[in-house]
Amino acid sequence: MRVVVMGQAAFGEAVFRRLREDGFDVAGVSAPAPAGGREDPLWAAASAAGVPVIETRRLKEAEGQEAWAALRPDLCVMAFVTEIIPHEVLELPRLGSIQYHPSLLPLHRGSSAINWAIIFGRTETGLTIFWPDRGIDTGPILLQRSCPIGPDDTVGSVYFERLFPMGVDAMAEAAALVRDGKTPRIPQDHAKATYEPPCRDEHAGIRWHEPADRLYALIRGCNPQPGAWTTFEGQRLRIFDCRLTGDEEPGMPGRVLRVEEGSFDVRLNGGVLRVLRVQPEGGKKVGAGEWAREAGLAAGYRFR
Repeated sequence: MRVVVMGQAAFGEAVFRRLREDGFDVAGVSAPAPAGGREDPLWAAASAAGVPVIETRRLKEAEGQEAWAALRPDLCVMAFVTEIIPHEVLELPRLGSIQYHPSLLPLHRGSSAINWAIIFGRTETGLTIFWPDRGIDTGPILLQRSCPIGPDDTVGSVYFERLFPMGVDAMAEAAALVRDGKTPRIPQDHAKATYEPPCRDEHAGIRWHEPADRLYALIRGCNPQPGAWTTFEGQRLRIFDCRLTGDEEPGMPGRVLRVEEGSFDVRLNGGVLRVLRVQPEGGKKVGAGEWAREAGLAAGYRFR
């Protein structure tokens, strides 16, 4: 079966390599054009293997679509695609296209599915391989796999430790199902669907009066992007690695309780947040204790 891979980054590269290892004839690849002197990992892997590469944005133009069709694909495997692709392109392969999404659809449609699952306090998420249609993550389901969200998980840990390796396996399994003619198309229950916007700074502001569990979920759901933020002396301070302790201490929410060598503690409504890594505005990510000493943060200061 002739397969084309549409994707990018490390996940796209991993899916490309896995399909070739599993004996699929990968006839071509679509990936973002090199930027800033660096090739996308999928682009680089395909080029090194002598597989034709078409810039993803060209698939919106007639010339690019003709080049894609000329590859004579049986199936398109979409591994981490952020561009809006014309539906006509998805219908070009003889057997259609299948797409990876990092949630248990119909939950968390949209581009920040992992973020919102954590922010909303879910204890389980997963991935879906589905048949894309003209909607946003609305097509029928081919297969799903679930995984837990731990109490201290971040977007980074859920993706890289679970959804990335599970996703590579699932994409290969789904392609094999299509090859073998075992192609379920399970309609989504649209009445149960949720859709959230891309998780951006406007959603990532820390409200120190929130219950401790909710505030902690926000920070974890914005780590590593976009980074939950508060302000210190008029400038944004992003909080990344941290832990919610079971301690309860007196004070107003947002009050700094202590500054230690590698961290500082902030009183919350229902717990204490031990901050381990931060990023000051215009700076790099650094240890929270180091930043606190340089910035002059001391016990008694109150974030608002």
